[in-house]
Amino acid sequence: MTPDEGPASAGPSRVHVPIHLRWGDLDALGHVNNTSMLKLLEEARLRAFWFSDGEGEPLPTAVFDMDVLDSGGDRATLIARQEIEYLRPVPYSQRPLDVRMWIGAMGGSSADICFEVYSPVGDAEPTLYARATAVVVLVDTASGRPIRWSETERSAWAPYVGAPIEYRRRPGRS
Repeated sequence: MTPDEGPASAGPSRVHVPIHLRWGDLDALGHVNNTSMLKLLEEARLRAFWFSDGEGEPLPTAVFDMDVLDSGGDRATLIARQEIEYLRPVPYSQRPLDVRMWIGAMGGSSADICFEVYSPVGDAEPTLYARATAVVVLVDTASGRPIRWSETERSAWAPYVGAPIEYRRRPGRS
């Protein structure tokens, strides 16, 4: 898991998170099921923004402690919205997918986390399988109300803020 620049012509630095597939992620057609994709993106998001459990170096975007999961904590992140555009079926591979992430918009208490899901690193021609956005909201666990991102979080994420994903739309749809 390393930070890396995105395409030369486009925007912010990207965080690359390798995500392994499980056989159970496949559907009857032999490719990753659409509901499994949400789980894969969740795993990438947790690895990018949460400190590790002591194994390896955390990514520079890691700002949340794992103790929130154990003790409930004062703050939590909730998903307010998700959108995925599937571009190609994802076949099974024992090598991890390359999930590239950045922040598409940063609000007071929310952030649009952008994802591009690519074939494993090392493929001669990287294949873009899907693009997605998850709107994450920071909330106070006692009140359930949104709270502002800290300066520490904003500083850690600043190099990864860039243009949001522009999804293809069918004619006549907004």
